[in-house]
Amino acid sequence: MTMDAAVYPDEFEVLKPRRMRPVTAFRAFQRLIRDKEDTAQVFEIMRALTGKSDAVGYDRLLKTAEGGRQAFLRDELALKLDDPEWLGRFGPGTVGGEYRAFREARGFTAEGLAEAGRDVSPEIEAQHPVMWYTRRLRDIHDIWHVLTGYETDALGEACVVGFSYGQTNSLGFGFIGWGAAREIQRENRSIPARRAVWQAWRNGRKAQWLPGLDYEALFAEPLETARARLGIRPATIYAAVPAADRNALKLRA
Repeated sequence: MTMDAAVYPDEFEVLKPRRMRPVTAFRAFQRLIRDKEDTAQVFEIMRALTGKSDAVGYDRLLKTAEGGRQAFLRDELALKLDDPEWLGRFGPGTVGGEYRAFREARGFTAEGLAEAGRDVSPEIEAQHPVMWYTRRLRDIHDIWHVLTGYETDALGEACVVGFSYGQTNSLGFGFIGWGAAREIQRENRSIPARRAVWQAWRNGRKAQWLPGLDYEALFAEPLETARARLGIRPATIYAAVPAADRNALKLRA
């Protein structure tokens, strides 16, 4: 061992992918079903089932021209998304304008979502490129709501994580989406939750790869133009479920 290694023993540590922990994920999902307000369990499931998907996603980012540029710049999206002056630059009908309206209607902030995840996975704040990519996926979650058209009711959340599974191949998204769909159909058999989540997954697979986008440029685009350019297909099964039925679900988003 060199002197440097003795003084800084972690400096040369080889980082390994997170071990898959399906039992932990299953238990966290059971706790979530018992207490629908315990959203920390969502992050516990993601932590248990992420595996190598974030590292694979970061490698994919580097293989595209724009993704590589984003990795080089390494902007923290949460800081921009919570800057009212920056967000106020985008007019009505643009992706940025629709995102602003989406979060104002719900009282959401990017930091609020970040804080909830940080309590479960403090390592997400590490100064490491893969952790930066993980933060990026967290911060664009609500933007994907706007792009896909899924609302924040329980079915909409199940669908947007299904879409996210199609984009990222992270099993945590797939587990939450399919588990939520099962619980929704147990509560109301008339709601085609499994079909809606399946369509969301297919739409995620068929769309352009969204993690590597220049989101500042995207925010300036008209929403419908962006959807067409990115190949984001309409959420027809979800949209066919009456809003009253979706909002009446006891399973919380």
